[in-house]
Amino acid sequence: MEINKVLVADAVDQACVDLLKENKIDVDCKFKLTKEQLIKEIPNYDGLIVRSDTKVTKEVIQASKLKVIGRAGAGVDNIDVDAATKQSIVVLNTPGGNAISACELTCTLITSLARNVVPGAASLKAGRWDRKLFSGHEIYCKVLGIVGLGRIGREVAVRMQAWGMKTVGFDPIVSADDAAKFNVKFLELDKIWPIADYITVHVPLIPETRNLIDAKVLAQCKKGVKIVNVARGGIIDEHALFQALESGQCNGAGLDVYEQEPPTEEITWKLIKHPKVVATPHLGASTTEAQVRVAVEVSEQFVALTKTNPSFTETLGIINPSVVAKK
Repeated sequence: MEINKVLVADAVDQACVDLLKENKIDVDCKFKLTKEQLIKEIPNYDGLIVRSDTKVTKEVIQASKLKVIGRAGAGVDNIDVDAATKQSIVVLNTPGGNAISACELTCTLITSLARNVVPGAASLKAGRWDRKLFSGHEIYCKVLGIVGLGRIGREVAVRMQAWGMKTVGFDPIVSADDAAKFNVKFLELDKIWPIADYITVHVPLIPETRNLIDAKVLAQCKKGVKIVNVARGGIIDEHALFQALESGQCNGAGLDVYEQEPPTEEITWKLIKHPKVVATPHLGASTTEAQVRVAVEVSEQFVALTKTNPSFTETLGIINPSVVAKK
């Protein structure tokens, strides 16, 4: 594939730009373009690199002559993959680049919820000594339900097992035997909900996973269950989660992602401000290490597609391999 000129539309680590230029690919960095500006610019490029801010819509794709769109990160819900596939444009991401960072934030939220770290710290900073109000519980021997057993889900399982948690999980493309290799007991979702003390989701936002955890599911859960989402907003029904927190059916939530980002809906702000919620502003991949890793991985895949450098041959993040097969 001939890739001569690439537009980087969202801020990525300089390592991405440097690697592309070292491999004779021209790069322009133009951030915060409006949809209209992007449509005007895009016909000049063979490749486009984005993070989560730029929305690569059907209109943008149809205006382009792109050969490849790269997402420096895991999710591609800001890219119209169907439109790109119809136009024979390769779409790829960096599925392993932020796995450790997202995993570590997930584990942090679990332990913070268990010991009331955030409200306890806020109370003390406000000049109060409310020890008795913030009594927590151990996570030792508690059951952690992991929905999605890809890279991040597996890393979470390994780390929380070290804390003594019992891990059960589900993934439609992972077998029970594969799950057992990292000490996760494979169960169907309807078997996980009633036994899990904590539930964490690590799946993409697609039609099948939107509102995966809704009022019906929360009603099946153990009373006092705690929910963690460092994946994508929309996987958990925000209205249903708020009601479950109010009723006590859910006794805590750790949220890093929301249906609108930045949040705009009243229900989202109610969740964020709820006393039983630990909320962070989409920090899952916000580490120095992850940002360098995804920047390097996306550029390496671009170079691999050109087949001009034998040091780079892997394109593990391709979302629509049928396009590559055609080419």
